Amino acid sequence: MKILVVDDHVLIREALRNVFVELQADATVLEAPDGNLALQLIEQHADVDLVVIDLGLPDRDGFSLLAELRERDPLLPIVVLSARNDRASVMKALDLGALGFIPKNGRREIMLNALRIVLAGGMYIPPEALALRDAAPAAPARPAAQQPSGLPDELNLSARQIEVLSLMMRGKSNKAIGRALALAEPTVKYHVTAILKALKVTNRTEAVMTVLERGWDPARIAIDGLRARRL
Repeated sequence: MKILVVDDHVLIREALRNVFVELQADATVLEAPDGNLALQLIEQHADVDLVVIDLGLPDRDGFSLLAELRERDPLLPIVVLSARNDRASVMKALDLGALGFIPKNGRREIMLNALRIVLAGGMYIPPEALALRDAAPAAPARPAAQQPSGLPDELNLSARQIEVLSLMMRGKSNKAIGRALALAEPTVKYHVTAILKALKVTNRTEAVMTVLERGWDPARIAIDGLRARRL
């Protein structure tokens, strides 16, 4: 496993190196104190498995680096590590393609769990961001009927749409979803639109946050997606 850590604080980089070694003893950790060196390292190391970005970089805004990395490689897992954990920052990071947002003031166990989730193909959003969601409707504790994924039957999502949702939960773009499922991009857009309508949200980020907020298990959604692919 090879990870790139982009943070201008030496102590933070050292702490993250120890965290990644705890996750995997033979992990290779590349370090960059700014965005410029980060881009150079990405060019030199095409096999990076994960990038961790601080938003407060000395040479550029962390969001702009996130956007550039995502444009260069739509499939590269990227996590934001920041002292800020307000909902606006979390939403912006997710909109730009981050698969996780980890507050710097979080406990070590939380950071380890968040990184495990992302490395396993999931998405991590801090509970505080979910709690701050405006006018979030309360989810029923025990829905009367659920699909195997834990999604309520009332959403009326097809097996293919559950599969698309599983890839959305992993931060995949429409183009990447189309490649994974052998679907034309307009077909993917049709399914995404249907998913947003079913969840009563207006964009992909809100869809992801709704799924996580209501306790629907992304891992089980992904399993359902794989089953649907075999049908």
